[in-house]
Amino acid sequence: MTAQPFAIAQRVSDWQALHGRHDLPWQNTTDPYRVWVSEIMLQQTQVSTVVAYFDRFMARFPSVSALAAATQDEVLGLWSGLGYYSRARNLHACAQAVVQAHGGAFPRSAAQLAELPGIGRSTAAAIASLCFGERVAILDANVRRVLSRALGFGGDLAQAANARALWDAAQALLPQQDGDAPTGFSMQRYTQGVMDLGATLCLPRQPRCGTCPLAEICVARVQDRVRDYPLRTRKLKRSAQQLWLLWLQDASGAVWLDKRPTPGVWAGLYCLPLFDSEAALLAAAAGWSQGAEPQALPAFVHVLTHKDLHLHPWRLTLLKEPPPGYGPAAAQGEWFSAAAWPGLGLPAPVRRLLEAGQG
Repeated sequence: MTAQPFAIAQRVSDWQALHGRHDLPWQNTTDPYRVWVSEIMLQQTQVSTVVAYFDRFMARFPSVSALAAATQDEVLGLWSGLGYYSRARNLHACAQAVVQAHGGAFPRSAAQLAELPGIGRSTAAAIASLCFGERVAILDANVRRVLSRALGFGGDLAQAANARALWDAAQALLPQQDGDAPTGFSMQRYTQGVMDLGATLCLPRQPRCGTCPLAEICVARVQDRVRDYPLRTRKLKRSAQQLWLLWLQDASGAVWLDKRPTPGVWAGLYCLPLFDSEAALLAAAAGWSQGAEPQALPAFVHVLTHKDLHLHPWRLTLLKEPPPGYGPAAAQGEWFSAAAWPGLGLPAPVRRLLEAGQG
């Protein structure tokens, strides 16, 4: 059984008009800046998490020129807690490229958009189709899942030829032009609809097939093989890393933070000093101690996409406020007051640790 392209597009569009998402803060606009920021934030992040970040981001950086003029520290500070910080660094670099190379106006074609930092093929297509009406398909993780199930596309997406074939299928499903089908059946509505389906019904583990508009023509559902799609055999291996964190706090409540190098874990973020062993941490702590003893805190695991970080925090509270320049000669960082550090770009586990210490 193979679902007909027109039937898929019509059902998705009709469903989106009645049941799709219509009130998200980046919808109902053709502003490429807002669509772009939302697309980047939504990569590997749930909508419920993104909404608050998006609103704060727009309030602070209402335009691409405002974002381009900001420092990377300001951008990372506002992104802090959203994760996948390379997205924020690329977002900042892309804004600067749009201002410097394109006069502050986003290119109107997907091909040109994909040349900008941090904009891949699917994000470029989302901007070009939703904002500029270009007939070009998106194929993010949600859409790949919807289409591979609906079409019964069993090719291994770890293979480039199969990935290209699914892109071709996604392109073929697009309505030819606005008004070539029933009312409301447009390329933009279909594009939004297929994204909505993947985000709300066609879920990875517990798809809600009973309310899906494609249920009757979905090949995977007819075959009772919904969880077999999409097929991707190459799995990224998970790894683990042990890290020790030295939480230095002076008598005034200020915290010592290093800025992490690029590349590396938490690149560009402010962080408690990191060490590869307990011995290295204790040796560094001895240079700060002023007679105080560091205290081990409960270890915990922070899960990244492809790595588990086993974190071992130690806390050292100095007995008095250190003089300027105090500390080991090799120390790289600075003191941030209790009022200042919350506004920095901090790794999520470090922020949670410091916030718990304020309680």
